Amino acid sequence: MAHHHGRDLRKGRTSTPEQIYLVTTVTHLRQPTFKNFINARFVIQSLKYTEQSHQVRSLSFVVMPDHLHWLFSLSDYRSLSQVISNIKRRSAYRINQYQNKTGTSIWQPGFHDYALRDEEEIKDVARYIVANPLRAGIVDNIGNYPFWDAVWL
Repeated sequence: MAHHHGRDLRKGRTSTPEQIYLVTTVTHLRQPTFKNFINARFVIQSLKYTEQSHQVRSLSFVVMPDHLHWLFSLSDYRSLSQVISNIKRRSAYRINQYQNKTGTSIWQPGFHDYALRDEEEIKDVARYIVANPLRAGIVDNIGNYPFWDAVWL
């Protein structure tokens, strides 16, 4: 039986307002849940809601078939763990509602985060995020991939 150590990822984690974080979180059993256009849109709607409710300032994201990369500045409204939990809960609820299921696991527990330090690093990370579908061989041109955004464009 596989043991997930999402809880271990939270040990020692702090949330710093105005800090820019790169967060990566994956689907339950790495299922390609977001290959489905509507499921991916539910995740994006959840990200947009989090920004509209002033929990974060979103800088860049890409929703891949089995994971999410998201670069954002945290507000002092919620902790990092609360923001990610809200994204997962809101998107899972909408996906399960759409698929006429209840309680189906969409996300693995936990997430990986990295606090960025300087402006140059931020733009490099944003480029890395946006290029994910290219590196994965999903598309030949990022303009052909519908599930990403960046404030610089």
